[in-house]
Amino acid sequence: MTKKVLIVGEVRDGELRNVSLEAIAAGKTVADGGEVVGVLLGENVNPLVNSLLYYGADRVVAVNHADLKSYTTDAYQQALLQVIESENPDGLILGHTALGKDVSPRLAMKLNAGLISDAVAIGKDGEEIVFTRPIYSGKAFEKKKVKEGIVFATIRPNNIPSLEKDETRTGEITYLTVELKDLRTVIKDVVRKATGGVDLSEAKVIVAGGRGVKNKEGFKSLQDLADVLGGAIGASRGACDADYCDYSLQIGQTGKVVTPDLYFAIGISGAIQHLAGMSNSKVIVAINKDPEAPIFEVADYGIVGDLFEVVPILTEELKSALNVKVNV
Repeated sequence: MTKKVLIVGEVRDGELRNVSLEAIAAGKTVADGGEVVGVLLGENVNPLVNSLLYYGADRVVAVNHADLKSYTTDAYQQALLQVIESENPDGLILGHTALGKDVSPRLAMKLNAGLISDAVAIGKDGEEIVFTRPIYSGKAFEKKKVKEGIVFATIRPNNIPSLEKDETRTGEITYLTVELKDLRTVIKDVVRKATGGVDLSEAKVIVAGGRGVKNKEGFKSLQDLADVLGGAIGASRGACDADYCDYSLQIGQTGKVVTPDLYFAIGISGAIQHLAGMSNSKVIVAINKDPEAPIFEVADYGIVGDLFEVVPILTEELKSALNVKVNV
């Protein structure tokens, strides 16, 4: 049956997040030959609408409103419900991000719909769409189908490849006016802590440090390695608890869940809580002086040695091999 699927794009600092483009690819599978409609919310999203078309959306609905400049639960919920009412879709896809995790259950409740959260793959079983999602902190996976009602899911970033960009793609752009009432929260200003230029949840390469890094200064060598590889810095909860770095970098069961192409676990023992946040990384490299550290059980490559000796050598070799200049 021909379907219409809405995908909700996310904007950060005036740019589309990669998961928005991955959601289009997911929407194509769910639509099964039907229409994929991109939805953008913000104060002025007009400059970004063509990007959704270039990456495969058939049509775009743009919603501009001053109260959508920064995310708030009630404003986005109201706006999205009005878009859904206008479009009457058969499916709805969001990224499994802070925004998606907050607003999707509220939308599901309002729509009286089931929600499949944190999908890492989407396939078909005959005519039915099958979603794969991790359970038990990534130790197992389950497959789910939607038997009736709207197909509603969130997808984990970095798991479903986006389509190739094609700037010849075109489509209709609709500018929808929404009415936002009785907002309980209004964002006046946003102050962010500086944690590097690469978004941790969407980074292709992550260099993560644990208690073995010993102090804040120890993270400098990790930052150098991340800079060489164009990656992001992460940390275990132990490193965050020890005040070596900010909690915004925490990866694990109580932090961010990441699936980069390459993950460096440096000075991280490999507690099960940390593994829950990174064990599905495509390639894992562990550096630890303890040969019995549990992290080596999940690592694809392991180096037993003092990280303060290994990391600088590795960084210099990679700089030479990649001909990269690092700003000091």
